[in-house]
Amino acid sequence: MQQVIQQIQPEASPLAGIAHATWAGEAEGLSQLSVWRQSMAPGAGTPPHSHDCDEVVLCLAGSGELHSNGRVQRFGANCTLVLPKGELHQFFNVGEVALETLGIFAATPVATHLPEGEALDLPWRS
Repeated sequence: MQQVIQQIQPEASPLAGIAHATWAGEAEGLSQLSVWRQSMAPGAGTPPHSHDCDEVVLCLAGSGELHSNGRVQRFGANCTLVLPKGELHQFFNVGEVALETLGIFAATPVATHLPEGEALDLPWRS
């Protein structure tokens, strides 16, 4: 069913420095796509993790680093990060303002795993 949804702003999560809002996913009737909006405080970062699906992250504002496959890549506003299924990665805010991102995933719900393969139970609707 088609929908027009008034989006909520990201809210603080139990992950230090990360505010999150799930903008679309299974609860909205999707079967193959999830959209997340996040804001990361200066100095904050995600744990190293991977997903069981492809991920595309659009950087809307701020500056960050992507750590993946032994590489560190800097990015900022108007950059797109392409993360294939199963690729271990980690994000950090290396700027002085919030890092604002929009994550698009080719699955719903989004399965997330720590480096050893165990499930990372996210503190938000995935």
